[in-house]
Amino acid sequence: MWEGLRLQVFWLCLGLAVWNTAVAVSRGPQERGHRRHLSPYRHRERRKEGQVLHRSKRGWVWNQFFVIEEYTGPDPVLVGRLHSDVDTGDGNIKYILSGEGAGTIFVIDDKTGNIHATKTLDREEQAEYTLTAQAVARDTNKPLEPPSEFIVKVQDINDNPPVFLQGPYYARVAEMSNVGTSVIQVTASDADDPTYGNSARLVYSILQGQPYFSVEPHTGIIRTALPNMDREAKQEYDVVIQAKDMGGHMGGLSGTAQVKITLTDVNDNPPKFAQGVYAMSIAEDRVPGEEVGRLKARDPDQGENGLVDYAVLEGDGMSVFEISKDSESQEAVIKLKKPVDFETKHSYTLKVEAVNPHVDSRFLSWGPYKDTTVVKISVEDADEPPVFIAPNYSFEVEENAPWGTLVGRVHAKDTDIANNPIRYLIPRYTDLEEFFTISPEEGTIKTTRPLDRETQAWHNISVSATEIGGHHQDAKVRVNIKVKDVNDNAPEFATQDEVLMCENVTPGKAIKTVSAVDKDEMSPRQHFHFSLAPKAVSNHNFSLKDNRDSTATIVVIRKGFSRMIQDVYALPIEINDNGVPPLSSTNTLLIRVCSCDSKDTILSCNVEPYILPAGLSTGALIAILACIVILLAIVVLFVALRRQKKEPLIVFEEEDIRENIITYDDEGGGEEDTEAFDIATLQNPDGINGFLPRKDIKPDLQFPLRPGLRPVANSVDVDEFIKTRISDADNDPTAPPYDSIQVYGYEGRGSVAGSLSSLESVTTDSDLDYDYLQSWGP
Repeated sequence: MWEGLRLQVFWLCLGLAVWNTAVAVSRGPQERGHRRHLSPYRHRERRKEGQVLHRSKRGWVWNQFFVIEEYTGPDPVLVGRLHSDVDTGDGNIKYILSGEGAGTIFVIDDKTGNIHATKTLDREEQAEYTLTAQAVARDTNKPLEPPSEFIVKVQDINDNPPVFLQGPYYARVAEMSNVGTSVIQVTASDADDPTYGNSARLVYSILQGQPYFSVEPHTGIIRTALPNMDREAKQEYDVVIQAKDMGGHMGGLSGTAQVKITLTDVNDNPPKFAQGVYAMSIAEDRVPGEEVGRLKARDPDQGENGLVDYAVLEGDGMSVFEISKDSESQEAVIKLKKPVDFETKHSYTLKVEAVNPHVDSRFLSWGPYKDTTVVKISVEDADEPPVFIAPNYSFEVEENAPWGTLVGRVHAKDTDIANNPIRYLIPRYTDLEEFFTISPEEGTIKTTRPLDRETQAWHNISVSATEIGGHHQDAKVRVNIKVKDVNDNAPEFATQDEVLMCENVTPGKAIKTVSAVDKDEMSPRQHFHFSLAPKAVSNHNFSLKDNRDSTATIVVIRKGFSRMIQDVYALPIEINDNGVPPLSSTNTLLIRVCSCDSKDTILSCNVEPYILPAGLSTGALIAILACIVILLAIVVLFVALRRQKKEPLIVFEEEDIRENIITYDDEGGGEEDTEAFDIATLQNPDGINGFLPRKDIKPDLQFPLRPGLRPVANSVDVDEFIKTRISDADNDPTAPPYDSIQVYGYEGRGSVAGSLSSLESVTTDSDLDYDYLQSWGP
């Protein structure tokens, strides 16, 4: 397909290619390109001494073109030129271009093979394009050689500035850090090609933040540039870092980032009191625990570095006052520990120390991290209330003591210099019933009535003491008065329960152990004594045994008890308390006789069960109840049958029970037919005798016919017959409260009214005339 060329042609083509390259460079990027041969051809070279060397035909190495990005000229950029050795220039060959951007971005002149870029290219969007070129016959489109693939690379220019993708930046560094301490590293990125020129070679510099900070040009690490930067002087710094490409040279693009650097706190400041001496005061009437005053040592550090602890080092008030710290305000709080007295001591002095609990060892050489001050506390005079000699008083008085008995005496005094007299008073809310009275001047307490220990053993009252002539301040004291016991209550049973005893109890059996109580106080050696009352000593049923431990046992002395004879026994018992003076009482013990089984288990203690048959088991009771239910069912069934029999005998199931219809199957021949039907058969034979019986019930009374009424003879006068029956029915008290209807199926021929049956009616309601019915009456 390809023609071989001589060596001279090869060198000629090579010279032309070099010349085209030089021309393209001189013209500019729009004419840069190379002529490419699509097919290999054979070359022949001569070497020394006439030796001829042969090498195989091969294609020239071509596989890429270059085009500069962001070209904005008026003409399309010449990317390169394709040429086939078979192209003789007669126009019979057509060049075809396919692949990425073919026809849109890259176009080819099908005659000359020149490739142009029609659009501006951006390397950051796409760095290279892969295209395929082919030479075909123009008339047949037959490929003249195989397709050849080549690459068009977009040559980078510096068109993208550096960008800080993570800005703005925030960093922290400790105050007082050494010079060169690393703070943070910032990094910028450049979208240009880092392998071509210096478009992506970045250099960092600091625009704002000097002389406090510096930045490394190639790494972007920000470091401290000044020593002893103090957070308390300035805490935050705004630093601006610039990144510039082209190695930082003129003409390079740049980008900036904001970096906010905060100095963190270290404990480099000791606490300091604002004053060397603090003056405070407190009134002598203040109670322990009350606050005297506050003071604070200032520490400009933050967090735990600014914490301050306080302590009292020395002073005559160390035992009287105490110091603590308010954790929220970091203030020292001085409180009263013991009461102060103006008349005893007028002032106190305290030496207070403030110290940092957390000290940084790096700054120990800067001095002690503590400070001291002096607190002077003066005691102010106050009008104090009276003070009782004792904190509380306890007295005793016997119960039933007469009115005016002396209970005791309280005493209070005025501690002020004036020493005013005292007036005493019992507040009524502490002695509502006014059992006691007090002398206003002396403070002696007496009773107003006899006291009962069993009602109230202790009386807790208060006594108030008030200065006379002062500010009417008062003081109160608790007075506890105990009522001493006197034996004035007789003993009695501890419980009043009945004693249950079996009928078949054996003699000598103990059925109850009784005990007693006494409202009075009993000494440890005092016991109750039990005995039968004199009237019960001679009884033959029970005996009593005193156990000498304040209890007694009841014993049965006979057998044969019966509830039917006597179901309850009353046993009087006398109880003595052996007190001073001794008191006794007689208490009645009730003993109830009960029915028991063979194991002495109580079955019943009532008399009523003896009326019923004894010895019935549960099964027998169930059988009796079943019989009663069956009898009740029989009675109910019998009553229901009796009611059913009383229903009218002529009532049909399909009809209302209020109708009484009698049907006759024999149809007469009408009023003129006297042979086929006898009207006398419609009459009740008993009606001749003056009695018209009911067919549904049996009448209790019989009523004779009214005077003037005669039995209807064997007549054909139906109208008279009906009137007679209506009159009899209206005057019959035994008749039901509804009509008795008798139906006649056929009246016979010749009837004036015609047939009463609707079965033979062939006319409609409109053809009938019912006016004649009005003459029949209701």
